[in-house]
Amino acid sequence: MRALVLGGGGMVGQKLALHLSVHGLGGEPVELTLHDIAFPPQPLPGVNQIVGSIADAGTAARLARTRPDVIFHLASIVSGEAEANFSKGWAVNMHPTWALLEALRAEHEADPDYCPRLVFTSSIAVFGGPYPDKISDTFLQAPQTSYGAQKLICETMISDFSRKGYIDGISIRLPTICVRPGAPNAAASGFFSGIIREPLNGQEAILPVADTVRHWHASPRSATGFLTHAATLDTETLGGRRALNLPGISCTVAEQIEALREVAGNDPVKLIKRQPDPVIEKIVEGWPRDFAPERAKALGFKAESSFKEIIEVYLEDDLNAPGP
Repeated sequence: MRALVLGGGGMVGQKLALHLSVHGLGGEPVELTLHDIAFPPQPLPGVNQIVGSIADAGTAARLARTRPDVIFHLASIVSGEAEANFSKGWAVNMHPTWALLEALRAEHEADPDYCPRLVFTSSIAVFGGPYPDKISDTFLQAPQTSYGAQKLICETMISDFSRKGYIDGISIRLPTICVRPGAPNAAASGFFSGIIREPLNGQEAILPVADTVRHWHASPRSATGFLTHAATLDTETLGGRRALNLPGISCTVAEQIEALREVAGNDPVKLIKRQPDPVIEKIVEGWPRDFAPERAKALGFKAESSFKEIIEVYLEDDLNAPGP
């Protein structure tokens, strides 16, 4: 089986690639290609890496001509950057998806037997308030950021190309992935990881929002599970609704901090410094806080059951993981 990971140099892409290279997909070994603008210095053995931007002219067509069986589309700029740089957000997060879909349509029309599975990482940013206590699977999508709007348009395009039979697509609305290892990124949600990751590494962390802010989380390990499950799912079970809200944990910042205290004691908690940021506060204010993802659960998607468990996953998979 041939698999292509767009955005394969990022954190989730690298964890997915490692999983696929070790475990394969659906019981089959995977011939794996990663595409991204940059990669970590140590490449995964036996994995093909292509350096480039999916936004560059002709890139989508060249990748489509390799006819992968499964495409994981993780490539995007993050929420904070898409909001700060309007033109770049649309140029990276929406237009290349259209180019990719058109390129895959051309391959299908040249060979009607070719109909690849496309797994698109969407976001809970496709929703906008006012919110109910829990967002159900039938709640209206009304994004209040450019990032959310870009993700929603991509979902709609993928659904339509799937309806026409050009691809077999599924969009999965990832919770905020936490705790992200490595250096902070430009995502407005980055502090959710930062207030756990930095203190556990003995570093000060900035908290730009109130302790009462509630949000929806899942671990990188769960993200890998979401992606591989979506790649092997019988999409006939989706009917005409090819976008899914995924399981996660709803908790407040205060509950995150208490989970950190429970796992690691008071010393890491003392490294969290409260420094309100009105820009971040405004963005986060427009995000959903809790979900009832019954469709995804019924289809077999799984996540952690507590934020403490999310911290423990970070300790096991990243902070205390054995080196190469």
